[in-house]
Amino acid sequence: MPLYLIEIYIFLVGLCIGSFLNVCIYRLPASQSIVHPRSKCPKCGKLIAFYDNLPILSFLWLKGRCRHCGVKIGLRYPAVELLAGILALATFLKFGLRVEALIYFVFIACLLVVTFIDLDHRIIPDVITLPGIPIFFAASFALPAMTYKAALLGIIAGGGSLFLVAWVYSLITKKEGMGGGDIKLLAMMGALLGWQGVVFTIFVSSLVGTLSGLAVMLHSRKGLKLAVPFGPFLAIGGVTFIFFGTRLIHWYFNLLR
Repeated sequence: MPLYLIEIYIFLVGLCIGSFLNVCIYRLPASQSIVHPRSKCPKCGKLIAFYDNLPILSFLWLKGRCRHCGVKIGLRYPAVELLAGILALATFLKFGLRVEALIYFVFIACLLVVTFIDLDHRIIPDVITLPGIPIFFAASFALPAMTYKAALLGIIAGGGSLFLVAWVYSLITKKEGMGGGDIKLLAMMGALLGWQGVVFTIFVSSLVGTLSGLAVMLHSRKGLKLAVPFGPFLAIGGVTFIFFGTRLIHWYFNLLR
């Protein structure tokens, strides 16, 4: 099969998985099953037919509205589908048709769900992170560049570092500054990315989070009182490490020479 056909197929599969991720993003915070019942319009309750549930195409065909009641469909739905498709293709282009590509994409899909749930509800579901720690620790054994010691250190460094930050912050301010969800998320990320991935993720997420937080606060009347979820920035750091981490680390140390 020509390479471009494989790439198209991978992208389309990613779009379909993105559609499922939308279900997870909507239902997990409400403690609903992600398997049944079938998807329905949250406004009129009508079941969504399969031809109205095609990734991106149905959104464009329906002009972003429910076929039955005309309520607007959020742009987030096609955005998540498109992101999943692009990231599926990017994972294939980097790792090829190997088991590590599948592992990394499943991991990235989990981060996508966590990101949008945290943006909407300021929570990171335990149903993803707690099982994710042992699952991705076991999956790390299939990664050529990962050892069980590095993965174990990643769990300890990921969970321990943010726990220490949260503890010191609460000790000084008498307030909770970082939720337990972020701690468990970084522990899960460390299980697959190792301690180097944790260090890289903390650096990138802190940098991006700080710049984004400053930009948001400058344009918000709430100012310094505005709470910004940290989970999406951890996800950005983790995905950046998967695709560019080794190259960026080498570039950084070459600058120091």
